[in-house]
Amino acid sequence: HAIGLARRGARVTGLDASAEMLRVARARAAEAGVDAAFEVGDAHQLAYGDRAFHCAVSLRVLMHTPDWRRCLAELCRVADDRVVFDYPSSCSAAALQAGSRRLAAAAGRRVEAYRVLKSADVRRTLQAAGYRVDRMHRQFVLPIAVHKAVGSRRFTLALEKSLSAVGLLRILGSPITVVATRCAR
Repeated sequence: HAIGLARRGARVTGLDASAEMLRVARARAAEAGVDAAFEVGDAHQLAYGDRAFHCAVSLRVLMHTPDWRRCLAELCRVADDRVVFDYPSSCSAAALQAGSRRLAAAAGRRVEAYRVLKSADVRRTLQAAGYRVDRMHRQFVLPIAVHKAVGSRRFTLALEKSLSAVGLLRILGSPITVVATRCAR
């Protein structure tokens, strides 16, 4: 995402706890010919001042952090105007997948477990940080892992279009991408 934003003219600072992931990000940015800074850091305690960035973006992160509320509050703190993030919804097929992965991890299997979030909890956390939800976009009805397993982009796009046409995307879609704006104070 950092590369896409940099291509569109944004000044980008990417953050990750993993030096190895940052090495990969730097190499990909160099390959793409874009200028972006990448730093090691902790999403629970961002090493930037209040309102240091116009916008803070966090994709595919909150679901894996030990304290998602603290991470979201930190994003809001360092953003001057807007935060963009996503999360898997507790009201979705992804919730079933997340539950099965947590059980597998508890049984000692090596899986990437993650949590799902309730939209009401997300809204409350944003409100406490002085933000309001502007837009929410639900991406898929079926978990991404199902689409990967099928292996046919054309088939899964047609399937998702059909599920959306009967209203399932609106109520069961996940992950949910949120655009939230700082409230006037």
